[in-house]
Amino acid sequence: MVVCTRRLALKLIMALPVSGCMADDLPLLPTQYKADYEFGPGDQIRVIVFDEKQLSHEYRVDAGGMIDMPLVGGIRAAGYTAIDLARLIARKLQSDQLILKPSVAVEIVEYRPFYILGEVNKPGPYPYQPGMTVLSAVSIAGGFTYRAVQAYVGVTRAVDGPPRVWRAAAAAQVKPGDVITVFERHF
Repeated sequence: MVVCTRRLALKLIMALPVSGCMADDLPLLPTQYKADYEFGPGDQIRVIVFDEKQLSHEYRVDAGGMIDMPLVGGIRAAGYTAIDLARLIARKLQSDQLILKPSVAVEIVEYRPFYILGEVNKPGPYPYQPGMTVLSAVSIAGGFTYRAVQAYVGVTRAVDGPPRVWRAAAAAQVKPGDVITVFERHF
């Protein structure tokens, strides 16, 4: 009889994405993305309602993809661009008869982090910066270990559906919320 402790089970589950599949079998990360950035859980945004200081504030998108504005209540932010979210908030303010002709702007204050694990010197979460590549993300994480595969990595990202693991080159663009896995070389 095999007894599996919670800690052992967690280690086995954590090992699956890295060693449970061969990197060569992963599909290539698509290079075409939506041009406008869509908010997601962990992003910090600023909502500006002109001439309404009590409604203008910074909000962090929660795990459910929502922000909670005074007087308005919960509003879904995840999946919306800045322009679309500003329009949604303006419609809500107008339909609730809070402001006759609201003028709303939304901007990103802080992107959600990306995560890097595997064969890097300092794995963990790091702040995202626009224009990052896999190679710049690896350098932020202290560089490759001597055992690392340097030609490609695994990137866990949602592309037109649920998140899945993709194979990406060192020059591939990193997006907020990505989980980058640097694989170990087989000698």
